[in-house]
Amino acid sequence: MRKALRWLLTLAVLLGTLSTARTAVAAEPEATGTATGTAADIADIADIADLADIKERLLAVEGVSLIEEKPYPGYRFFVLGFTQPVDHRHPSKGTFQQRITVLHRGVDRPTVFSTGGYNVSTTPSRREPTQIIDGNQVSMEYRFFTPSRPEPADWSTLDIWQAASDQHRIFKALRTIYPRNWISTGGSKGGMTATYYERFYPKDMDGVVAFVAPNDVVNDEDSAYDRFFATVGTKECRDRLNAVQREALVRREPLKKKYAEYAAENGYTFDLVGGLDRAYESVVLDYVWGFWQYSLLSDCDSIPADAKNASDDDLWNTVDTISGFDALTDQGLTPYVPYYYQAGTQLGSPTIEFPHIEKEYLRYGYPEPRSYVPRDIPMRFRPGAMRDVDSWVAHHARHMLFVYGENDPWGSERFRLGKGAKDSYVFTAPGMNHGANVAGLVPDQKALATARILDWAGVAPAAGATPKPLATFDAKLDARDMEREPTLRP
Repeated sequence: MRKALRWLLTLAVLLGTLSTARTAVAAEPEATGTATGTAADIADIADIADLADIKERLLAVEGVSLIEEKPYPGYRFFVLGFTQPVDHRHPSKGTFQQRITVLHRGVDRPTVFSTGGYNVSTTPSRREPTQIIDGNQVSMEYRFFTPSRPEPADWSTLDIWQAASDQHRIFKALRTIYPRNWISTGGSKGGMTATYYERFYPKDMDGVVAFVAPNDVVNDEDSAYDRFFATVGTKECRDRLNAVQREALVRREPLKKKYAEYAAENGYTFDLVGGLDRAYESVVLDYVWGFWQYSLLSDCDSIPADAKNASDDDLWNTVDTISGFDALTDQGLTPYVPYYYQAGTQLGSPTIEFPHIEKEYLRYGYPEPRSYVPRDIPMRFRPGAMRDVDSWVAHHARHMLFVYGENDPWGSERFRLGKGAKDSYVFTAPGMNHGANVAGLVPDQKALATARILDWAGVAPAAGATPKPLATFDAKLDARDMEREPTLRP
């Protein structure tokens, strides 16, 4: 049976896959061997191969291995390993195992390719576009986030082109099983990842839905963030947050003592950031940013109204709730070293001013990404990477939707569309934070976004019908809670 199945899937690869008609020039070479063929050929092969169990078909794909299968009503959910080259330019340098998941709905349904930009969740879930199109979902763990890390780790291979090439190989491998339209999506760093993938492999996907994706084109120019924090929300809320942040630095010594006790109780250390004092200041400086990233204007009532007269415990609790005193420990930072490496080599990172805090209370200021990466890992910033992507999106975007939250600081520097963009959109959800989504858009934009997603997926409703999600909301599968990353990370 396995021999016959492998022959069948090999035939599918030979007949090929039908890519979308969009064209653009990538700055770096694509992997060779992109197949061509007709949709009818692919569909016929899929119909024949569907006689086999979906697990058998997935495991018959070269390089795929089963980690586990988890049941979910109406779906099959698989956690898989996928063999990737450490270096796509030089495949002979070895391979590593990358985790992916597959939420299987049916080979006759379109597929969403989801990226979070960090670790992949091994719990069944649907991204919003997956619910909208009632499709399959393939999710990828970003390279270098454990366990998807080469050993030994050659950090020079952690860049946006290599990660996009990871996605390209996964798409080519699974396209033989899921031949209908594909849409890529992701939130925050995942939205960035989906955008970079489209830039380097613009023929793979039929559409892109990028949520709250930062776009730091010029790393040294961050005044947009300062303008955001001077106007976001209401003056009353801004004043409360600023007062707590300042007071936490005024009372640095007693609160640091509390921090030291907290660290000792939990076995936390501070070697990577450079000591408890630096960690304390960084956590406090993340406080205002963290509030707007993850909270709503209505949550301002939870912030102490009179910071100067608040107890030490009240100050500690509000900073810990929003910023997290464990975030800047070695234990909190180590899993995110790959992000900081990328921020310090290609992605860029924000630096903001604190006009409400006197200089005497600031010892270090916002740390650079280099501060969070072990010194034995070489880093060199490449300013051209984000400029290239930004220019490509402005001039070549096709079937791309960007959704931002009005009160999300990461949207201060965002993707924008130029005259060369076609059937692409940038929408802002009023009052929303880093969890902005299509459902939070104003009615006209929500209807348009839903219609375009359905159309790109090849499941558009009949003419005149109201565009709406094809799958019923599932409280567990479609939980809209944000994947909260410790600040300051997208």
